[in-house]
Amino acid sequence: MARGDGIHRTSARNMRLTTPKLQNAQQHNEREKESYVNQDIVPERSHLNVHFKQPDSGYLEQFQQMEASRTISTRGIKEDAFRYGELIFDVNSAYFFNHGGYDFAKQFYHDAYQAAIKIVGGEQYILSAVMHADERNRAMSEALGQDVYHYHLHVVYVPVVEKQIRWSKRCKDKSLVGKVKETVMQVSMSKKWASKPVLDEATGEPLKTAKGKPVLKKSYSVLQDNFFQYMREAGYADVERGERGSSEEHLTVTQFKVEREQERLADLTEQTQQKEAEAAALDKKIEKVKQKKVDIESVDKIEAKPVMLSTSRVSLEKS
Repeated sequence: MARGDGIHRTSARNMRLTTPKLQNAQQHNEREKESYVNQDIVPERSHLNVHFKQPDSGYLEQFQQMEASRTISTRGIKEDAFRYGELIFDVNSAYFFNHGGYDFAKQFYHDAYQAAIKIVGGEQYILSAVMHADERNRAMSEALGQDVYHYHLHVVYVPVVEKQIRWSKRCKDKSLVGKVKETVMQVSMSKKWASKPVLDEATGEPLKTAKGKPVLKKSYSVLQDNFFQYMREAGYADVERGERGSSEEHLTVTQFKVEREQERLADLTEQTQQKEAEAAALDKKIEKVKQKKVDIESVDKIEAKPVMLSTSRVSLEKS
């Protein structure tokens, strides 16, 4: 739903990717395709895209290298599981346009990337991080009569959680059974983004329902909270948190972009209408001033007539 309230809101999305989807993400993010379904991509500007982490090989190749070096563990993970994730950080195009555009966007997303490192759990789990500067915002461009670009950040990563591997009963040394054998970084999208308990602000204890069950906050809401908080701490005091209770996590990429365009167009329409109202009010003031001037000139002419008659009468009397 278009808000049209002029507020600049942070937005963070988390896409879950399987191996077949990973290649498409790479081709899109790294601009490897010869043509794109998205007609707003301007290839002539792709050199302006900024990598905060440049992939040293393909996404899948990097993942396999991490697996081989035991940086991550895929033990027990199915081949068709969500082994990869993609965070997309965003603020409405007008925010960057109002702050000068490209250079401001580079600094903003440099700071956003620092937030991504914290959210992911370490830069070593990030495969690529790139700011796109080559996607034209059609609605704003048409409304303003100049090219406006929508800056946003793609961060492709491996979702991992710390897992303790314990000695099993099959261990020959029975004294080791149940003790920690090793700690690994297990690939797990579901555990990485498990819902978090809501804590009482006063006591710090988990809140519970009337039936004694813990109150949980969805991972999507936690992501929005964290991104907003990181950006506020980085000094961006003029942004607000993304709208609570929205269904953005369930939108396809196309739906998401369409809704964002509709929101931006609504913002521009409201601003245009406000300017038109201000212009109309100013026209009325000008018209009133002109009318007053006409009235004053009319009065002057009326007052001048008796003087002319009086002068004529004096002339006749003298003759």
